[in-house]
Order: sequence, then C-alpha cells, then structure tokens
Amino acid sequence: MEHVLTSAAPAALSNKLIWTGRILTGLTAAFLLLDGAMKLVLIAPVLDACNRLGYDPGIVRALGLLLVTCTVVHIIPRTQVVGALLLTGYLGGATATHVRVGDPCWFPVVMGVILWAGLYLREPRLRTLLASAA
Repeated sequence: MEHVLTSAAPAALSNKLIWTGRILTGLTAAFLLLDGAMKLVLIAPVLDACNRLGYDPGIVRALGLLLVTCTVVHIIPRTQVVGALLLTGYLGGATATHVRVGDPCWFPVVMGVILWAGLYLREPRLRTLLASAA
C-alpha cells in the first residue's frame, strides 16, 4: 500500500507542475499574440510607441508578423522549444530598444522569464536536461 501512495504523490505534483506551466504559457502567449495583432492592424498607440522608440512605422507590420509567427511556433508542442528560443531573441531586441531610449526594460525581461518558466514546468525533458547540466 505504501508503494501506491508514494508513486501517486509525484504524479500529482507532476500534474500540478504541468498545469501551472500551461497557464503561464497561455498567459504569455495570449499577451504576445495580442501585441502582435495590434502591430498588424497599426493602431494609434502602436504607431506612437514606434515613433517614441525610434522605429520607422513601415516595419511595424513585419514586427507584428514576426511576433505572431514566433508565438505560434512556441504554442505548437513539437516546436515549443524553437519558439521559446525565437521569442527570447525577439524579447531581447525589445529589451535592448527600451535600454537604448532610457525606458524601463523590465517588462520584456519578465515576459521572457515567464515564458521559460512555463516551458520548464510543462516539459520534463527540459527539467532533466537542466538538472543534468548543473
């Protein structure tokens, strides 16, 4: 009887980790998809931010398409790690842009941390890989 109880506890913990990771990934993906969609439709606040950050408004749609594409790649289970790597690059560029103009740069950094935390929690192979590297 003890063996059944001890093996059920890790399964419950694993299930909670996976669902927490899914929630974090869902929230991050929803925000990034919304941000990308706003760039695709060129709403006024996006154009204002573009001017303030020193970007040509002509590239905003391309950035939106890039963001949506990388986010979709991250949502697909088979390509989730590639998507996380691509989004890390995108968020790194956003961080650099904010640093360059003197804006607070915490938001893209936090988004990247949440993105990787969600992936870490829902992908046991990543947890194993990182544990073996330590």
